[in-house]
Amino acid sequence: MPARPVFVLHEHRKPRPHFDLRLEEDGVLRSWAVPKGLPVDSRHDRLAVAVDDHDLEHAIYTDADKDIADHGWWQLVDRNDRRLVFDLHGERNTLRYALIRTDRDWLVHLTKDQPNLR
Repeated sequence: MPARPVFVLHEHRKPRPHFDLRLEEDGVLRSWAVPKGLPVDSRHDRLAVAVDDHDLEHAIYTDADKDIADHGWWQLVDRNDRRLVFDLHGERNTLRYALIRTDRDWLVHLTKDQPNLR
């Protein structure tokens, strides 16, 4: 069985508090800065700003100003040019999100339909 692609949600304290969502793809961590963290309900999307890709080793990186808020693996559900739908299998739960490209940035959305896990 091939290895599952990792995800990590880093929590930064500097230069100002924010989160970085990182998804392993094509040998790197695709990354988005999410100033207010991942959404907790489907009615409130959050801004996600694409940032430079990071090396895979960054998935376990922490320092005095950065912790790992959650990590695990992710699974692609659907993708097109403007949207990426995926499940994050984290430490505490599995949730389905969509990254939606806007004209300038991205929005991260917690989907109404969540994966039915047994």
